[in-house]
Amino acid sequence: QVQLVESGGGLVQPGGSLRLSCVASGSISSIYAMGWYRQSPGKQRELVARITNGGTTNYADSVKGRFTISRDNAKNTAYLQMNSLKPEDTAVYYCNAFNIRQWGENDALNAWGQGTLVTVSS
Repeated sequence: QVQLVESGGGLVQPGGSLRLSCVASGSISSIYAMGWYRQSPGKQRELVARITNGGTTNYADSVKGRFTISRDNAKNTAYLQMNSLKPEDTAVYYCNAFNIRQWGENDALNAWGQGTLVTVSS
């Protein structure tokens, strides 16, 4: 099976920065896309940023210019650098891996991490 483990969340003041990491483990041969989603109380989970294994990225309008997603394909790891954080960025951030190919398996998988809390407050 494949597991995603996020890290890097915490409490930060408005205007501050955080860097989230997501490591995918298991017998993985490739992952097509990795992304970060977030969910705050009373709201639906929303896409924050996504990156393909070719490096194509897309961002939510609310984070463009402030957040940067990157990945290390060899390490099956994705990062989210968050700058100029705002109170409205407060949420649980979830890592997602889409179209995971495993060695010796024909079916592709999707996986979610357990989430990491980001709180932006003074």
